[in-house]
Amino acid sequence: MSRLGKVAVVYGTRPEIIKLAPVITQLGDDAYVVDSGQHYDHELSGQYRAVFGIGEPDVRLDGVGGQPRAEQISRMLVGLTRVFEQQRPGIVLVQGDTNTVSAAAQAANYLGIPVGHVEAGLRSYDRAMPEEINRLVAGALADVHFAPTHRSAVNLINEGIDREVVMVTGNTVVEATHRAIRRSSVPVASWFPNGSIPPAFAVATIHRPENTDSAPALARILRGLQGLAMPVLFFVHPRTRAAIERFGLQRETNGLILHASPASSDFLQVLSAATVAVSDSGGVQEEATVLKVPVAVIRNSTERPEAIDAGWATLIRPGIDIPAAVARFLRSERPDPSVPSPYGDGAASLRIAAVARLIAAGREPSVALRIAAAYSGQEAPSDAVVDSGSVPR
Repeated sequence: MSRLGKVAVVYGTRPEIIKLAPVITQLGDDAYVVDSGQHYDHELSGQYRAVFGIGEPDVRLDGVGGQPRAEQISRMLVGLTRVFEQQRPGIVLVQGDTNTVSAAAQAANYLGIPVGHVEAGLRSYDRAMPEEINRLVAGALADVHFAPTHRSAVNLINEGIDREVVMVTGNTVVEATHRAIRRSSVPVASWFPNGSIPPAFAVATIHRPENTDSAPALARILRGLQGLAMPVLFFVHPRTRAAIERFGLQRETNGLILHASPASSDFLQVLSAATVAVSDSGGVQEEATVLKVPVAVIRNSTERPEAIDAGWATLIRPGIDIPAAVARFLRSERPDPSVPSPYGDGAASLRIAAVARLIAAGREPSVALRIAAAYSGQEAPSDAVVDSGSVPR
């Protein structure tokens, strides 16, 4: 059965749902939504669909969530190939850097279906990060690259991608953040045991393997959170919760205010009121920057240097004293909150949907981008410079 003219939108994780929801809304009936099943529980998937009002997907794969990475990608590759064979779309959209992105891009490419990569061109230059490998795979297979920032577009062009298939769209996180925060009905004070908002507080999220796969790394972070000079709302990812139990680090959470992962709208509402965020999440780096909340990034590297360049983020690598680094960061001068977000003007999904529709209708990617750019003014930069000084770290 053919669905030529349809735009297959593939997601499988919380960040993908959040960032693709505006695109799905813009596409309306032209969207054919596929859930890879990478995050299979309600806590990390179902609630986000409800918040953004995108309903259930058209197709959901089974037996993917909770599997090791290689097994997960292989199962998704087989499952998505069958989906695209049975319901062949005109283009497949993937978003970001998850295992779902790698599998969906491969499945579509092997079947000769154009691939559009949303949030293309981010680079940490750290191949130890699984996300970096997924980004590179998507970059190699995509037919059209929707770069969220000028810097991301330059990364792609410096890697040899034809500038005619690169478009700076902005990041859909801007739209998603503002839309979600309006839907929250949970008062910020309700997250605190005494029902009162303290004068200063931190919001923390930790989930990446580099921080949760070893006891020393996770213990360092938990003790660092305990050492902050303010109450800490710690929203505990299921992976992190399991690691705390596995390593016996419950004592290192004493004094922290623990909560399960909340709905996106509720998380963003409390984030907007926080003094500082402490996180290893790429999405939180962006969301905090959109909301103009300082964010301390607990990682060895970041693929989102724009937040750091804008003055809203700082990188705290292993070996650095977390409480001292957060205190220094909070003492540093913040930019004017009226300065626009480095992630764009909030119209990214409109641009992405327009290009996707044109490609699904049979236009070549370069032609589709030229048509869309003529209306939006969003084109690939012409000043890519191939030298070590242009590589963000």
